[in-house]
Formats: sequence, structure tokens, C-alpha cells
Amino acid sequence: MKPTTAAWGTNWLLKMSPDKQDTLLKMMVLTMAGILSFSTRLYSVLRFESVIHEFDPYFNYRTTRYLTEEGFYSFHNWFDDRAWYPLGRIIGGTIYPGLMVTSAVIYHFLRFFHITIEIRNVCVFLAPFFSSLTTVVTYHLTKQLKDAGAGLVAAAMISIVPGYISRSVAGSYDNEGIAIFCMLLTYTLWVKSVKTGSVFWASLCALAYFYMVSSWGGYVFLINLIPLHVLALMATGRFSHRIYVAYSTVYCLGTLLSMQISFVGFQPVQSSEHMAALGVFGLCQIHAFVDYVRSKLTYEQFSLLFRSIILLVGILGTAAAAVATATGKISPWTGRFYSLLDPSYAKNNIPIIASVSEHQPTTWSSFYFDLQLLVFMFPAGLYFCFSRLTDANIFIIMYGVTSIYFAGVMVRLMLVLAPVMCILSGIGVSATLTNYMKNLEVKKEKKPKRADSTYPLKNEVATGVVFMMTAMLITYTFHCTWVTSEAYSSPSIVLSARGGDGGKIIFDDFREAYYWLRHNTAEDAKVMSWWDYGYQITAMANRTILVDNNTWNNTHISRVGQAMSSTEEKAYEIMRELDVNYVLVIFGGLIGYSSDGKPTGYDRVRNAEIGNKDFELDVLEEAYTTEHWLVRIYKVKDLDNRGL
Repeated sequence: MKPTTAAWGTNWLLKMSPDKQDTLLKMMVLTMAGILSFSTRLYSVLRFESVIHEFDPYFNYRTTRYLTEEGFYSFHNWFDDRAWYPLGRIIGGTIYPGLMVTSAVIYHFLRFFHITIEIRNVCVFLAPFFSSLTTVVTYHLTKQLKDAGAGLVAAAMISIVPGYISRSVAGSYDNEGIAIFCMLLTYTLWVKSVKTGSVFWASLCALAYFYMVSSWGGYVFLINLIPLHVLALMATGRFSHRIYVAYSTVYCLGTLLSMQISFVGFQPVQSSEHMAALGVFGLCQIHAFVDYVRSKLTYEQFSLLFRSIILLVGILGTAAAAVATATGKISPWTGRFYSLLDPSYAKNNIPIIASVSEHQPTTWSSFYFDLQLLVFMFPAGLYFCFSRLTDANIFIIMYGVTSIYFAGVMVRLMLVLAPVMCILSGIGVSATLTNYMKNLEVKKEKKPKRADSTYPLKNEVATGVVFMMTAMLITYTFHCTWVTSEAYSSPSIVLSARGGDGGKIIFDDFREAYYWLRHNTAEDAKVMSWWDYGYQITAMANRTILVDNNTWNNTHISRVGQAMSSTEEKAYEIMRELDVNYVLVIFGGLIGYSSDGKPTGYDRVRNAEIGNKDFELDVLEEAYTTEHWLVRIYKVKDLDNRGL
């Protein structure tokens, strides 16, 4: 009688060596974490349909579709005349193309194997796919910091952490969807290159850094954190030939590659945000030169030469930096960078940045909402890293401390904090369970084991700690599931609410308005709206807009804002000046959106009922109002034909 498949598999597993069994088990757990990461991000697709979320993703989808249809050359040289009328926008030189190129490569790869799929579906599912890859990279990074057990815990944690899910759900087709993977891959290869001092691993780190630069402007965080790590190793006497080879290779090759991105250009050698990396590179060369000279001179000769070199280099470096800054060769820090260092800077100097909700400081409740258990295990992970300091552990400590500060300044950067919280929490959980599980081991002995007088109730304490940790991990799982389903799985373009009878009500007013614009206005019509809705109007309505979410020209935005907030007569002058045909405004009305409530059309800001009730418009006429009064579109009247 032939054995069953299950019996054959069991026999095959038992014949494996313990090491192979352990490796297979780790692979299975890691695979399950990847599948869990992918599946938890599909809830929005199951609730609604395969739609793109938010605002920026619509621009990314539109450019990706253009790339797949027209090719990279046309995409790189594309002048978009439907955006920022009458200025337009050069697409190739004003974006990070990594996201679009990644989707296009996947699309053409699948088509090569005759797997027919729309580019829209590739865009929808790209972030969940890369979140699965992120769990694998997290495992390998944490494994290098501690061990495989900590890596598996960290991978499981990042697969469902809300702080990362918020930017990687299905349909969230934004740069951050692949940027977190690129960031962790760069860090993993950096730690590997620091440990080995290998040019090969450092070159791979530079390539990963190039992928990061092509994908997200947050690459500036990497090119400042890695030099900061090298500087810390110098200060603590840990600088070695390994560090010199790793950083010199990463900086030189990474800088040259990053300059190939048109939007970046010569910033790596001209902007203040990149000067720390250049300065540390110079220090590495000086440090290596000093080490070489020290081996050739006596102590007295070396001391005299060292002081002279430090004085000379300090004076020349300071003078060169001052001259370059004064002549404009080194550009000053950008407003976004200043707003990270000084939380009040944006509020006082750049109101448009401060007006965005995701640029606000993070509340304590948001930390718990997005991280839950990680908030408590993060300090434990720091403790275990401090207790066994290595070059790699110093890096993860600096990553954790800097990211938690930046996340406190700006809620958007919770995304950067979430991975390191999972890594350090994974280390904390793994080390805690490892230490206390040893006390639960029961050995078969003929004589009863004597109690340890220095550690009373040893087994009971260990049991309590293990039980508490298990309960906390279970609570973390339920919390992440609830947050994902309730807070991060509803696309902003399709709203939902509960009716009085408990039933779900769907508000599809945005797409309704864009559909009307697409089919009921002239193809060359110009639509004026606030910048938040620019990308969606261009992508879904295929109409020309004045401003959009790129917010690169504050003067043009302020002109639109002036029209929106002025009297009808003043606004009409601006609209005629800008050739506006239609005005799209967010109203509310029946659904309690933003500011309405009480009777139909009640505005809480003005404390009055508004709408076409107590006044009439002279130069604007209502063209369309969506079902729930959420979006209203007005047509700009032409000038009266008075004749002669």
C-alpha cells in the first residue's frame, strides 16, 4: 500500500537535519508574514472596488499610464499643458520617476508572459506587493542586528502595523508605497557593508540608495542618517578600514547615481541638505590619511602635524563653505527641511505647508493609534541594543531616536518611524521571551531540582512574563486589524457613513462631479478649484486646471485663493484673467461634510443656512450639484454683448 502524500511529507520532514528543519520553519513563518502583509491591505478593494485613493496617487496613475502608452522618452520629455494653466508643467524634470518606472516594468513583464492586466490594476496592487517585500527586508535587517528570532517577530509586526498600512493599502499608489521598501533595503545593505567592509555590498547599497532617490524625496533622511552613523563611529573610536571602504563607496557611487535623476540634478553637491554627507566624506579621507601618517612618524612629530592639519583644514573648509553659500553655489535649506528642525517654522513662514493636515505635529493618541504595543516595546529594544553595542546597533539606535523626533514634528513621518519601531520592538520581544523561556525549561531528573535562593518563584515569574507578552501580542493583532478596517481602508474619494438604521451609506459625489465635467464640458475647458482637487480633476475629468497638489508656485495658488475668498465682482476679474470656465467648490449640504449639519445647507462657520436660498449670483451660474451636495460646479458667464 502506497503512503499518502501527508505521510510522505511527514517522513521527509523527519529525515531532515535540525538545522534544515529550523530554516524551513523560518521560511514558512516569513512567507506567512508576507502573505498577511499583502492580504491585510486588500480590505479597501473588498469594501468598494479597485480604485485609486487620495489625491497624489491620481497624478501618479495618470503619468504611469502615459509612460506605458508612450514610452520612457516621451514620458521624460512630456510637457503637461493641462496642469497649472497657463504655466504648464514639465513632468520629466519635476517628479521622482521610480514609482512609475516600477509599475511600467511589472506591467510589461506580465504582458511579455501573456498575462493580460490593466495598468490601473498594477497601480492598485503595487503597494501591497511591496509591503510583502518589506517584511522580508525587515527580517534580514533585524537578523543582522540580533538574530533570526527577532527578525521573524519584527517581520510579523511590520506586516500589520497601522503606521505603515496607512500608506500601503491597495489603491494607495503613492511614492511611499515603494519608498519604505527601498529605505529598509538600503539600511540592510549598509549594515552588511559596515560589517564586512566589502566593496560589493557597499555598491549594492549605493544601487538601493539610487532606487530610493528615484522614488521619494525622503531620501534626504538616508543621506543624512548614514553620515551621522559614520560620524558617531568616529567619535566613539570605532572607525576602521571597514567603515572607510563602505562609506566612501556608498557616497561616491550613490551620489553619482542620484544625480542622474533630473529632479535631483546637482543638488547632492550644491544643496545644504547634502552637505553633511560631503563633510563626513571629507573627514573619512582626513581620518584615513592621519592613520597612515601616524604609522610613519613619531608621536611628537605626529602631534605637531596633526594640530597643524586640523587648524588648516578647519579654516579652509569654513572659508570655502562661507564663500560657496554667499555666492549661491550652495543653496540654503528648503522650507520643508526647516519645518522639521523647527516645528513653528512652517506656521510662521510657509502657511501652505502648515495648512496640510499630515504636516501637523503628532499627538500622543496618534502614536498609540498607529503603533499600540510598539510604543511600550520600543524602549525595551533600545535597552537591549545599548546593552550590546555594535556598529550595527549604534546605527539602529540613531535611526530610532532621530525618526521618533521627526515623527513627533510631523504626523506624516509616522511612516518613517513605524519600521524602526517594529525592528526595535521585535528585538525587545524576542530578547524578553528568550530570557524568560529559559526559566520554563523542565529537565527530567531523578532528584527534585533545588530552588534557586537568589531567584525565588523563578518559574512563576517566567510564566507570568510569557503570558503577559502573549496577551500583549494578541491585543496588538486585534488592534491592528480594527484600525486597518475602520480607519485606513476607506478611499477618500468614496466616503461612507452609517445611517440611522445602522446601514452603510456610500457617498460617491467626487467621482460623480468629475464624470459630469468629463462628459458635459468642452475639452479645452479650464476648471478652477482649490489645489487639493487638482490631480483628481486632471486624471478623472481630463480637464485643464489652474493649480494642483504639486504646490510649486505659491503665487499662483494665492491668486486662486484670492478669487475663492473675494467678492463676486473681484473674483470675476481674476477668473476672466485666468480664462476660467468652471469653478468647482466643496460644499457639503446634506451629509455633514466638514462644516454643515442641522438643516440642509447649514454652514457652521457662518452659522447660517447657505445655498441658493437668500441670494443670487450675477456672474456665476450653477451648472451641477452632486447628489449629496458635497461638490458643486458653477459656470463662469461670458461678458454681456452690449453691441454699439
